Amino acid sequence: MHLHPVSAGVSESGCGYLAVVTERYDVLVLGGGSAGEAVARGLVARGRSVAMVEPGLVGGECPYLACMPSKAMLHAAARGRSWTDAIAFRDEVAEHRDDSDTAASLEKAGITLIRERGSLSGPGRLVAGGRQLHGDHVVICTGAHVDPPPVDGLTATGFWTSEDALSSAELPDSLVILGGGPVGCELGQVYARFGARVTLIEPAEHLLPAEPATVAAAVADALARDGVDVRTGHAPQRVGRDGDGVVVHLDGDDPVRATRILVATGKTPRVAGLGLETIDVRPDPDSGGLPTNEKCQVAERIWAVGDVTAIAPFTHTANYQAKVVVANICGESRTADYRAIPRAVYTDPAVFCVGRTDDDLRTASFRLEETARATVEERRDGSVTLFAEGNRLVGAACVGPAADHWGGELTLAVRAEIDLAVLRDVVHAFPTFGEALEPVYAELCEGSDEEGRR
Repeated sequence: MHLHPVSAGVSESGCGYLAVVTERYDVLVLGGGSAGEAVARGLVARGRSVAMVEPGLVGGECPYLACMPSKAMLHAAARGRSWTDAIAFRDEVAEHRDDSDTAASLEKAGITLIRERGSLSGPGRLVAGGRQLHGDHVVICTGAHVDPPPVDGLTATGFWTSEDALSSAELPDSLVILGGGPVGCELGQVYARFGARVTLIEPAEHLLPAEPATVAAAVADALARDGVDVRTGHAPQRVGRDGDGVVVHLDGDDPVRATRILVATGKTPRVAGLGLETIDVRPDPDSGGLPTNEKCQVAERIWAVGDVTAIAPFTHTANYQAKVVVANICGESRTADYRAIPRAVYTDPAVFCVGRTDDDLRTASFRLEETARATVEERRDGSVTLFAEGNRLVGAACVGPAADHWGGELTLAVRAEIDLAVLRDVVHAFPTFGEALEPVYAELCEGSDEEGRR
């Protein structure tokens, strides 16, 4: 890091001007969540000087308020722990939402951490808490924020976000969750297994609207077995107080009363107040995220990584994009390929999807209960559906015990465009759930052969 005074002088009254010092770095990282941290660590490891600007928790939501605490609660619920023990375990896993160790490790690595809110002031320039920063490159990693649905009375009544739920020690008697995506499903199962009366509301026709209906149906059945009242196809119309609790009025269904409301309807890329006008960049009108090319580049020497791009908003996507950006800044030429980004939901049974799951693709399916592993684990749930085009696997939708683990090979199969004939020849250990893939590979391969003969 170098310091450059950019202006100093004496006024007509004889008073000296205050020197404005610009701090000079190779790269400026705006945002210190998981995306920003991955970028900064990757760059300093390659010998670049880096300043990271982050007003909130360093490391972002994932370790403190999202991925890690939610998985800790799911694990504790599956093990039958008490609520008190589960909260203690969750907070330990989330480092009690204290980022001081992470911040110290960044600074030890040589990253300048500036705990201020920053904004662009022009190409290669940031302003952060009165500090002027200049860099050859700027990487925007500002993530996303909760965007509550426009339901009449919701804001006035008050609600939890997933961050509130995953940092509170309260176990409400009853909870209504707005949104049946991954977060809503996971938290619905958590609270139901700890004894709360949970109602899960999703306006779409099925839970997990981005995934096949068969997967959603399996998750809905599992939640129902845990006591969750799943209501799909009904949108909330208005919200109000009901004594000490709340009431949610639905379109075409009975009102729902609960102690609390949890909003899990998704997030919006955090682009407001970033000074994008100073670099002549506008968010994408459809996604709201920063538009990027195949190299994760927004404009010359301006890059974007993570949820702010609105591309597959997962931590693993951010880490992948970070590697792409680091490589390009360091003189390599690397492009991002999003065809095989895993999509997991960590309910029990778990969901693992990857690639395309279009209705017009050739498919084959298999039920997990037909595996030997399901017999010894006394499981009767779960299925595998694979999607092919020609002689290549292009997508997969799996639901079942530990699907997020044994489904991993499907990511490689889709990304590497492995021939179905090769996949048919893969041997899986016995007895494992992964054996369920073998008959599906074989069926798709036979279908490919038939297409070829025609």
